[in-house]
Amino acid sequence: MNISPVHSVVLAGGGTAGHVNPLLAVADELRSREPDARVLVLGTTTGLEAELVPARGYELRPVPRVPLPRRPSADLLRLPGRLTSAVRAAEAAIDEIGAQAVVGFGGYVSTPAYLAARRRGVPVVIHEQNARPGLANRLGARWAARVGTTFPGTALPGAVTVGLPLRREIADLVLAREADAAAARVAAADELGLDPSLSTVVVTGGSSGAASVNAAVAGAAAALLDSGAQVLHLTGRGKDAGVRDAVRALSGTHETVRYQVREYLAEMHLALAVADLVVGRAGAGTVCELAALGIPAVYVPLPIGNGEQRLNAAPLVEAGGGLLVDDADLTSAWVARTVPGMLADRARLDEMATAAAAVGVRDAAARVADLVGEAVAEAGRP
Repeated sequence: MNISPVHSVVLAGGGTAGHVNPLLAVADELRSREPDARVLVLGTTTGLEAELVPARGYELRPVPRVPLPRRPSADLLRLPGRLTSAVRAAEAAIDEIGAQAVVGFGGYVSTPAYLAARRRGVPVVIHEQNARPGLANRLGARWAARVGTTFPGTALPGAVTVGLPLRREIADLVLAREADAAAARVAAADELGLDPSLSTVVVTGGSSGAASVNAAVAGAAAALLDSGAQVLHLTGRGKDAGVRDAVRALSGTHETVRYQVREYLAEMHLALAVADLVVGRAGAGTVCELAALGIPAVYVPLPIGNGEQRLNAAPLVEAGGGLLVDDADLTSAWVARTVPGMLADRARLDEMATAAAAVGVRDAAARVADLVGEAVAEAGRP
């Protein structure tokens, strides 16, 4: 298939890091191929994109937020007016730069972007982050020129599996670990105030934290420290009190030095540079980043929602790169019984790391950029 240069493109996605980070990764890849390319990003003024997109050097065009109601509600009555104004805003962005393609990553702003592209005769390229696709991408995939998915088996027409475009910090860490993993570990440990010589467990429930994971691991703090490991526990904002209380209850200050509690860590790549094992949720970003880096994990899928986190982790777990534990089964007793043994078995951790890396995708941004180039070539747009 021919791949055309992409000189102008509109990208749509926002609201969460799960949409914004892959968008920025693809934008960076497209611009690395065509440094003078015009790139406009459609997003809201309230989502993460309002901060992250301009900070990366891209222009953000605000589009009204258009949630698609899943059931009859007042939002359904307001939908036509909201959608019309949002589609017009997306059309204006397409016209402004003569976009050769519209690339959507799901979320509230993608639906009007897809509709605007269809009205303007501009090819649509879709990337779906999760194993179970969202409403916007299910709609847009009906007429998309190309559809890329993170995981195999995602039910979208014409989809090809491309993996998850990695955010810049993780892509850089992949390269740093390939060049000298020990040096990357020492540098990150120094910045975090950790000991690079100790086995390290990183606990995370994502940016918002996970109360059940926090409680289970904090309750096993003594067993983890008795194993000689150190713990970096990222609790989520406002969810640190119980964990700090559990750590303070331990006898001996030397123990608590090895159990570091933080609400949030902006430089998450530093935590992953030192991690021997991660315990946390199974969001698509977490699963794909750990696989790309070859880091073993205990995945605890969110027990509510549509079950997508279990599906996200399934291929990696089946390959042997992680364990899957139900939220209800992740007790302090389970952690105390299981995790120290995993840390002590270096051969097992190495096998899990190798299995994780074998299914990890490190060039997904390039694969999505190729899909965009194919769609532009097929459409014959100059």
